[in-house]
Amino acid sequence: MSWLVKIRAERDQMSAIERRIADFILDNAQLLRDYSSQQLANALGISQSSVVKFSQKLGFKGYPDLKFSVGEELARHGSDADSTDGGTAVEESPSDTLWRAKSEAREETDLVNPADELAAAVAALESARRILVLGQGEDGLNAIVFASRLAQLGLPAHAHTDRALALPTLLSMEAGDVLFVLSEFGTQPGLDPLLRSVRASGARVISVTRHTANALRSHADVALLVSAHASEPHIEAMAFRTAMQHLLDGLLLRLWQTLRSRREHFAQIRERLQQPDTF
Repeated sequence: MSWLVKIRAERDQMSAIERRIADFILDNAQLLRDYSSQQLANALGISQSSVVKFSQKLGFKGYPDLKFSVGEELARHGSDADSTDGGTAVEESPSDTLWRAKSEAREETDLVNPADELAAAVAALESARRILVLGQGEDGLNAIVFASRLAQLGLPAHAHTDRALALPTLLSMEAGDVLFVLSEFGTQPGLDPLLRSVRASGARVISVTRHTANALRSHADVALLVSAHASEPHIEAMAFRTAMQHLLDGLLLRLWQTLRSRREHFAQIRERLQQPDTF
């Protein structure tokens, strides 16, 4: 496991003091080996116990284990770089920067989605009487493609990219239905009362949002998360889209693998789509 990636992925959910520790480690990972827990605490103006608790919250027995694991990770990455370029520093190209950001975003997204949460989402989709996939703005395209893929697996899914147009369907949802909402920031105006109404009807809500505290996530029965970070906003936006697609594709793969009949249905649909006289 990449501990630096895990720290970056979990940062948005940390307390103010924990974020200060995380930022120091992310910005000064190479220096960590020279710091004791007390020295790190002094540098940040916090208590030594805060450093220890931070380490334990990540799953370590204490700060020495955290320091050792980060140092080991840096050494491994340094060894990889030496074997690649003979130890000579090579400036990263824009395409390499983008690829690295996307790769880290996928890894972060895998880390912040527990297996039981993914399994709960798959189970809800499999047993759904009706699935409404809702996404607005940039999330709309992902909603359309995801609903289309669900339909190709034989699941009763359709998409809406406009909340007003989706309103009749939302108000008619009942037990056995699933509302699958894609929203990067989870703060769409007017969505809260609709979500309460949907849940009150007995339908289930699955959300896909950024790994931050947000209204949509708090209302969901199953909250799936996308984590992406980069120093440049346009790189982060592209990495986020890749990570979200990775998460959605992972759900589809799990559904595809569950039943042979589902795979056969998918194959039949794909074959028909390739025929020029299908329509």
